[in-house]
Amino acid sequence: MIPARYAATRFPYKLMQPLGEKTVIRHTYDNTKATNLFDEVLVVTDSVEIFDEISSHGGKAVMSKAVHESGTDRIAEAVSNYPADIILNVQGDEPFIQKEPLAKLLQAFDNPDVKVASLMKPFKEISRAQNPNIVKVVVGLKQQSLFFSRSPIPFHRDEGIPVGYFEHIGVYAFRKNALLQFTQWQPSPLELKEKIECLRYLENGIPLQMVITHADMVKIDVPADLQLAKDFLLQYKPD
Repeated sequence: MIPARYAATRFPYKLMQPLGEKTVIRHTYDNTKATNLFDEVLVVTDSVEIFDEISSHGGKAVMSKAVHESGTDRIAEAVSNYPADIILNVQGDEPFIQKEPLAKLLQAFDNPDVKVASLMKPFKEISRAQNPNIVKVVVGLKQQSLFFSRSPIPFHRDEGIPVGYFEHIGVYAFRKNALLQFTQWQPSPLELKEKIECLRYLENGIPLQMVITHADMVKIDVPADLQLAKDFLLQYKPD
């Protein structure tokens, strides 16, 4: 499932921006479909423009209601009566999604205790941890999430101890029951403060199983990211 909201807060209409010969949302759809990991790939959108963009090029899209608190809520609406065991959520602004990290994410569900899983990536440039547009995650010894924040976490108090920061990559996978349960909870206090939807799971006692990836990806959050994506496209080769 690819949630695709038209009027994003930080970069309105970003999913319909041209990126090479396709729009951002078509790159995301086509690259997700090309992994051949899924029984079906659907774009879930509140936008007739996005619906038409996908369906007119042979893809599958469904309409959702306009107002949702998060992309997770949007796909939960679409999947409520859909026969599925595991649902994977690829954000519409991840045009360079690749097979390797998605396959590793699905493998996390070989453990029957895992209800929700997501991706994280080590920072190559530590200075990027200061960017509030980039969500950071800290994990426990079993790679389960402890906290997500727009602040640089953990705080590096002792310069003699090496610190590594992990960027949260906004790709999630859920058991269907855990996804539908998410929609039954009210947006949680930390989720509202940080504007990070997966904090709703943590505040309700469900950790995310985090999976490390080293795949190169460029997420489009703000207008400046679009130029980074155009530069990246010139040397991008899907796996």
